[in-house]
Amino acid sequence: MHRRTFLAASSALAAATLVPTMSLAADADLLSAPWTGPYGGVPPFDKVKVADFAPAIEAAMASELAEIDAIAANREPPTFGNTIEALERTGDAKNRVDTLYGIWSGTLSTPEMRAVEKVMAPKDAAHGDKILQNGALFKRIEAVYDARERSGLTPEQQRLTWLYWNRFVRAGARLSPEAKARVAAINQELANNFTTFSQNLLADETDYVLYLRTESELKGLPDDVRDACAGAAEERGHKGEFAILNTRSSIDPFLTYSTRRDLREKVWRTFYSRGDNGDAHDNNATIKTILKLRVERAKLLGYPTHAHWRLENAMAKTPENAMALMMRVWPSAIARVRQEVAEMQTIADKEKAGLKIEPWDYRFYAEKVRAERYNLDMNEVKAYMQLDKLREGMHWAAGQLYGFSFVPISDVPVAHPDIKVWEVKAADGRHVGLWYFDPYARQGKRSGAWMNAYRAQEKFRGKITTIVSNNANFVKGAPGEPVLISWDDGITMFHEFGHALHGLNSDVTYPSLSGTAVARDYVEFPSQLNEHWLPTPEVLNRFAVHYQTGKPIPAALVAKIEKAHTFRQGFNVTEYLSSALIDMKLHLAGDADIDPDAFEREELAKLDMPKELPMRHRTPQFQHVFASDGYSAGYYSYLWSEVLDHDAFEAFTEAKGPYDKTVAKRLHDKVMSIGNTVDPAQAYRSFRGRDPDVKAYLRDKGFPTT
Repeated sequence: MHRRTFLAASSALAAATLVPTMSLAADADLLSAPWTGPYGGVPPFDKVKVADFAPAIEAAMASELAEIDAIAANREPPTFGNTIEALERTGDAKNRVDTLYGIWSGTLSTPEMRAVEKVMAPKDAAHGDKILQNGALFKRIEAVYDARERSGLTPEQQRLTWLYWNRFVRAGARLSPEAKARVAAINQELANNFTTFSQNLLADETDYVLYLRTESELKGLPDDVRDACAGAAEERGHKGEFAILNTRSSIDPFLTYSTRRDLREKVWRTFYSRGDNGDAHDNNATIKTILKLRVERAKLLGYPTHAHWRLENAMAKTPENAMALMMRVWPSAIARVRQEVAEMQTIADKEKAGLKIEPWDYRFYAEKVRAERYNLDMNEVKAYMQLDKLREGMHWAAGQLYGFSFVPISDVPVAHPDIKVWEVKAADGRHVGLWYFDPYARQGKRSGAWMNAYRAQEKFRGKITTIVSNNANFVKGAPGEPVLISWDDGITMFHEFGHALHGLNSDVTYPSLSGTAVARDYVEFPSQLNEHWLPTPEVLNRFAVHYQTGKPIPAALVAKIEKAHTFRQGFNVTEYLSSALIDMKLHLAGDADIDPDAFEREELAKLDMPKELPMRHRTPQFQHVFASDGYSAGYYSYLWSEVLDHDAFEAFTEAKGPYDKTVAKRLHDKVMSIGNTVDPAQAYRSFRGRDPDVKAYLRDKGFPTT
């Protein structure tokens, strides 16, 4: 019953049961059958039909339950082999169909697909509860757990035994039959609401497009942004016009460069009102229901709040510890915002703009400040930020750190023509895994950037290599033209690739402990650490080359970027941290009757949130938190992990630099390769020689360290 990993702003992977027909059964079997082909087998993307998902999942569920029942009914005394290892062998068919289903749900959604999701989500929750609330099975797991330290188990086997025992306990294995039934009902209700939330948000992102038609409306937009908008419009049947999509990758450059303040405000208001328009796609009632269900479940399971339940196994351990770290940073962040706003207002006043800085002005005037203070035009930088070249740079840096090479292949099926695939090889030439790259926005694809694991690495049943993917939402340029991305987008690419590297480096025995299957506030550590390699001269000099001349980015321009490193950190940290604080406060509110809009507004006021910028994810569009349980009461994880990553990168700078081979090997051995075989706090200490120090993070942001 191991599960593959879907990271970042992902919705819960729903699965469920519909009654199959005989005519569908044969095709549906293709979706759950063992993968065939090269590289140890590959996902059969060319065989997928939406109509086949329901019967395929039904068959896979039945198969998994039969496997589980056989373990539970075993009359032999429970052992690690006949119970824990037996569980590791279950659920393969369901994992395979769930992988395909998740890709279609997240990147190829259609009305037909969304209709299936609505029916399937609660049934998948019920299926999971049938397993996790199986009393006979839990008795066997608990017997192995109680004897784990005297049974001759390896540390990894003991960790796996704890993982199963803990998972079952936290799901309600020890509850009364009545309480178990209520927890199961709550999980089904939550699954329904997660799907509703996701589909409402996708509708607001997909259904709204602003078409620009005149030169006046395009004023200030660089050529590459215009080209991307033209391509997006043409894809939607509006050739000759320019489309601003209701996604972050489309609105951010518009807010940065458009000189039409009225249009900036219109675009900003539309984007930040997603899920909050009082219409059929409004998410406020759904959020209210989710919060009520979560706190009821937490109390049934013996926890005061959902936040306490979620953080029990995290590095932070308690909501209080997470809040303490956030509030350590918050005052410095908002103080910096006030400085940034004052600088922007000075420029606006000089220009006699006759305005007070509003949220739709922040990016626009921040760029003016950047240009004035640092003589740095980020659009000039963008000319050196070619998507394909930066992808090559990611691969090259991974080769320097971990010995990987990436070889493009075309002998495997893909889910969409935009997706490309690389074979990953070790320094000695052996096959490590496959990396799929799906970079472009399209209708039916959720917004954001994320990593998937299609198949977990393991050695338990022979050498099984991983298959990972990175997914983004860059807007395609004109045919034949390179796609230019922002510096921040480049950082995001390296971030998500860090998750992929975490999976590719995995070298463990059991799939449930593999790769990125670690604590939520630790999983972002390897990805955020990987961001540090984009700004290195070794990457920039080779791969940040001008899209027209091919010349590398000038040293003087790089120096300006470095000098401006702490620029706009008030905005960046406050935008993120306000979301993390509201997430935690929502889930610490207990039984309070919450109006999400009012709660957000009132709590931000208590925090003295600057009015000139919004939360990065307003509550009605907070997919991390309300499209699944994934990051609920856990959005703080990015800060927690960023403290780790800055402290860890200083291990490189204290040695011979970012490519120090000794530190890279220690990172591989103590962090990247061990998955969840070791407690993350212990793993970090093994790498760094001590606990992390928050001062490295504060120094990086230019905040006070005292």
